[in-house]
Formats: sequence, structure tokens, C-alpha cells
Amino acid sequence: MREYAVVELGRPPVLRESPDPRPGRGEVLLRIEACGLNFADTLMIAGNYQDTPEPPFVPGLEVCGTVEALGEGVDAPAVGTRVACFAGQGGLAERGTFPAAACVAVPEAMPSEIAAGFTVAYSTSHVALEWKARLQPGERLVVLGAAGGVGLTAVELGARMGAEVVAVARGEAKLAVAREAGAHHAIDAEAPDLRERIRALGGADVVYDAVGGEAHRAAFRAMNPGGRLLAIGFASGDVPSVKLNHLLVKNVDVLGLYWGGLLRSHPQVVTRSIKALFAMWEEGALSPHVSHVLPLERADEGLALLRERRSTGKVVITP
Repeated sequence: MREYAVVELGRPPVLRESPDPRPGRGEVLLRIEACGLNFADTLMIAGNYQDTPEPPFVPGLEVCGTVEALGEGVDAPAVGTRVACFAGQGGLAERGTFPAAACVAVPEAMPSEIAAGFTVAYSTSHVALEWKARLQPGERLVVLGAAGGVGLTAVELGARMGAEVVAVARGEAKLAVAREAGAHHAIDAEAPDLRERIRALGGADVVYDAVGGEAHRAAFRAMNPGGRLLAIGFASGDVPSVKLNHLLVKNVDVLGLYWGGLLRSHPQVVTRSIKALFAMWEEGALSPHVSHVLPLERADEGLALLRERRSTGKVVITP
């Protein structure tokens, strides 16, 4: 089989031939139909991610595929079942072995290209807004990186939860995508007066920050008393610091969310979230956005789209 493997951290992965894997105890073998790329994949390749494995390894955090074989001790999902799986690595290949416990059957009508990029992005935003920030109808939600993989789902879910959504993204094309997802207001991330633009709308009750950097600093200064700031990621490469005296004076909460960590510490929260999100999709209440679908031999191009922030929604690789 073919796989896109990291053989040395900080160097480009290589497309190579590898023997077909066999599932171990507690694992299933998947024929991978699609792999949803995440910004974390770029960090892992560079060796800068908190859960970077030792090379050689195959990146690709989340996949959709069909079960071809079961390892010892596994009786479900059955062979032939199409599942989505978050395993942290292994997705950029034609086949892979993954923990059976991490696999969930996808709705029959959901295309694999959608299922592969659905779970992490939507559940990250769902858990962040509902479980962490306790977003309420009528509150003003400011989403930084609003056209990205997780940001766009935050716009969509925030609007569905009854919030007034302010999308912050770079350029009119990305802002148009955010408006289509339900944003009530759209602000260019490069506007020199971002703080004042947010304050003119009434300030931020909740800030969803997948970017960091200057956008974070502007949005933080525009937060209302009692507001909540969600630290989701740092796509800008600039990890900001927060002055505790500012939290005290404004009674502001800063809440971190690492979805992969929740799988270990609070798996029931993630399980409930995914079940609810699949139900929303089957009801027609969610509209996942995939801007690029590329074959495995163009995986480096897909990763570059994320690093350079040229994609909207999800980028998906189809082995």
C-alpha cells in the first residue's frame, strides 16, 4: 500500500510503499476512503505538536473508511461497516489500523469526504461552545479564524444556538463563506481597528480563538464583563499571554479546549457530542464545507493550504 510518512521531524513527508498492516489486539483494519486534514497535522510534521509520535509515522488525525478486518478481542464494528475514526495519526495512507473503540459508524447517506472531516471540527466547536463556554441565546460570539476548519463550524453552531455571531477572517472571499454559514457580522482580520469594530457592535460575550496573535489581543480587549474566552489553537504561530489583572477587573474567564485530550479525560462528553452532531446532520441542520478534495499524491499541497491559510472549511485527502 501507499502511505505519506514522516521519516524525520521538520522535513517533508515522503510518499512510499509499505506492507499492508495487520490489526493488533483491540484494533480494526480500515480501507481508508478519506482523511480530513487538520492544522495539528502541520504541527506534528514539524515536531511542534503536543502529541507528536516518534518517527517514522503517518500523519492524518481523522479518517473515514471501511472495516476490512478485526483484531483479537474485537467483535464490533463489523467487517464492511463504514466508520469515522479519530486516532491522532495514520490517516494519510491507503490502509491503516486503528483502535476499535475510536471508531463510530457514520450515517449511511453521509459521503466519506464529509465524514472524514466532520468529527474533530464540529465536535471541537460543539463541546467548546456548549460545555465549556455555556453560550446562551442572544449573546455575542466573536469567532477568530471564522473560515477555517474549526472556526467555520463555530460560526454555524453558534448561530444555531441563538447567538449573534461576529466572524473575523482574512479577506472578502473568506468572510463570504462565514456569512453563508450564519454569521450576522463579518470583519476583516487585517482591519487596523479590530478592537473598535467589535466594541461598536456591543463587545464580545464569548470569543472563540483558533488564531492567537494580534487578533486575540484585539478581541480580548473588546470583551464584555463576565465574558468567556475560548483558547482553541494558535494558527498564527503567536501564542499570546493573558494578564491576570485584566481577568480580575473584567470578571473574564479563559477556557482552554484540547479536543484530543478530552477523549482521554472526559470521553463521555465527546461521545455525546458526536452522537448529537450526527443527528443534526441527518436532520439537515448542518452544512459541512469542504473547500478542497485532493488525492494522496497531493497531500503536501493540502497541508500547504492549511499552513498558508488559503483553505476554507476542511481540506480532505482521498487515498
